[in-house]
Amino acid sequence: QLQLVESGGGLVQPGGSLRLSCAISGLGSNYYTMGWFRQAPGKEREEVSAIRNSDGSTYYADSVKGRFTITRDNAKNMVHLQLNSLNSEDTAVYYCAVVPGVMRTLSDPGLWTSFGSWGQGTQVTVSS
Repeated sequence: QLQLVESGGGLVQPGGSLRLSCAISGLGSNYYTMGWFRQAPGKEREEVSAIRNSDGSTYYADSVKGRFTITRDNAKNMVHLQLNSLNSEDTAVYYCAVVPGVMRTLSDPGLWTSFGSWGQGTQVTVSS
């Protein structure tokens, strides 16, 4: 069975950095899409970033573009998210997700909702 485990969250000061990691086990397909989502209190779930394992194509939300970087390690079935220049609006629970197959559009909310497998999340808190 698919299992996703996030790590790397914590408390960081504004302007600081964190590196989130997601270990994925039980993958049964050659092609898949990995993504990071976040949800803050009182807010809807937001897709932060996504990447295809096949060609490395990426997606970034406008709110994090230029500050966050998603990377993959196909050999280890891991995906990472480097968070730089953090501010208070980045405070949220961050979730790792995976969809089997090749997503033509990396930011399709319906596809993630219908076919995504999710980790339990890791808390990121940005505060002074």
